[in-house]
Amino acid sequence: MKKSLLKQINLPKDLRLLNQEDLPHLAKELRDFIINIVATKEGHLGASLGVVELTIALHYVFNTPIDALIWDVGHQAYGHKILTGRKEIFDTNRQLNGISGFPKRSESAYDAFGVGHSSTSISAALGMAIASQLKGEDKHHIAVIGDASIASGMAFEGLNHAGVTNANLLVILNDNAIGIDPSVGALKQYLTNVKKGTEKQDNIFEALNFNYSGPIDGHDLPTLISELKRLKTIKGPKFLHIITTKGKGLRQAEENQVKYHAPGKFDAKTGELVTKNNIGQEAPKYQDVFGETIVELALKNKKIVGITPAMPTGSSLKYMMDTIPERAFDVGIAEQHAVTLAAGMATQGLIPFCNIYSTFLQRAYDQVIHDVALQKLPVVFCLDRAGLVGEDGATHHGVFDIAYLNCIPNLVIFAPSNAIALRQIMYTVQLGIDVPIAIRYPRGRGHIIDWKTPFEKIEIGKGICINKGEQIAVLSVGTVAFKIKNAIASLDKKFNVGQYDMQFIKPLDTSLLHDIFQHYHAIITVEDGTIIGGFGSSVLAFANTHNYKHNIITLGIDDQFVEHGTTDELNQLQHLDELSIKKEIENLFLTVNNGHV
Repeated sequence: MKKSLLKQINLPKDLRLLNQEDLPHLAKELRDFIINIVATKEGHLGASLGVVELTIALHYVFNTPIDALIWDVGHQAYGHKILTGRKEIFDTNRQLNGISGFPKRSESAYDAFGVGHSSTSISAALGMAIASQLKGEDKHHIAVIGDASIASGMAFEGLNHAGVTNANLLVILNDNAIGIDPSVGALKQYLTNVKKGTEKQDNIFEALNFNYSGPIDGHDLPTLISELKRLKTIKGPKFLHIITTKGKGLRQAEENQVKYHAPGKFDAKTGELVTKNNIGQEAPKYQDVFGETIVELALKNKKIVGITPAMPTGSSLKYMMDTIPERAFDVGIAEQHAVTLAAGMATQGLIPFCNIYSTFLQRAYDQVIHDVALQKLPVVFCLDRAGLVGEDGATHHGVFDIAYLNCIPNLVIFAPSNAIALRQIMYTVQLGIDVPIAIRYPRGRGHIIDWKTPFEKIEIGKGICINKGEQIAVLSVGTVAFKIKNAIASLDKKFNVGQYDMQFIKPLDTSLLHDIFQHYHAIITVEDGTIIGGFGSSVLAFANTHNYKHNIITLGIDDQFVEHGTTDELNQLQHLDELSIKKEIENLFLTVNNGHV
């Protein structure tokens, strides 16, 4: 049996001591290591398997971390982490207090730039390259970007600028024809033609003043190393086009690249997914409630269109793309375009449901303000993955949307407490609204199995009294209402607590709020977004405006970037779990009653 090479490598300096002919064996070991860990710990599998040879070649040829290596998005950086001092703790990947699932500057000197959202690598690497020039440093700057990410506007902004500099920048295009879902758009077709040798136009990257080479086989280590060594000798902006297979080395991951992007638990030997044995029927995912409902509505209302930036499977807009393909659009990693495309459609009387993950709508903030809200265009924003999303961590939590949308005029913000409310608000808005609306809902399953109830219109700006109480009222928006209900149910019977699902962050139900403040002595607000600028802040502002002197406790996400962990663990840390909510109620009750129960 051949001696393990991976065991000898703790840092890239160890890797560079190996003979080049030993590297293919190291690549197999590294693949097996990733597969065995991710099989039980979960994570992003396919992307990292696809760049094993590239990862080895880059650290073998370049003097990292002095030479800066930036991975776009970072889904593909597991091999990089293992080879740069984190092999022994890689099993903590994406776990509470463990290493991050993405490159992170505070974690390692080899993580030159923190990533998580796409298309930032070229701009960041160019910034570093220009800084090196200004400081008189002679080192290399490498940006590794995928064919889905490079189609984004920001990537082209970076390429456009880099092409008129003499910065020591190498852009490596990892072309596997897929992001999370298959890549889309005219650039994909162009790259396909380049790979086939049928592209007759001028090379687009050469036209942008890059020294272009490729395409080459991204799994051929000798060719990769030879070409990288050659490119090290060339000054100015360079572009290397490599062809890889996402999921390389695991048959199922190669054959089902969408599912094995982040497959959950699977058998490391066979590649088969580990299925959960569920007793009885499960409540649906909120994504599927959206996906099934938009199809149901769109089949009756010809004005409805669906838009998503590169997330058709994750958002479940895939259902509409399969059923009514002419009215469902995957625009690629282009959130700004998605929002203004929706605005343009709305001017022509269509009803665009623009489905964007909460954390990714941040990338299109100006378009929401300038192109939609300012013009009062009735775009329906469906903000998937709102709240804490778990193991993907700080770059992916959808905790800022309430705060960053709350200040925008002409915009309604709705947070359904369950699947039925999501279904009913989607029905309501397609009947006709005169302003845009943001509907925010979490990742994962709800708690209601029989959610396909008859359609009923929701009154915009109206909250719901779940149960009337005395002394203390708990007000919430979104699916946290379920935890509040359980927390209240677990209280001693001497506590008689009111619960209200306010539904709308904007406009607030001021009539209901007046009733609440006139009936109760103290208020607790609960939300799965930031306390600063959130729903609780709006309630505090209301109380101040109307001179209510109540004791008001606001629960939500603290003024911090929340790291990675399970959603249960993170909710406990943010005091948003049932037990924490229960304790807040009990403590407030003691305060209201001067310490007497």
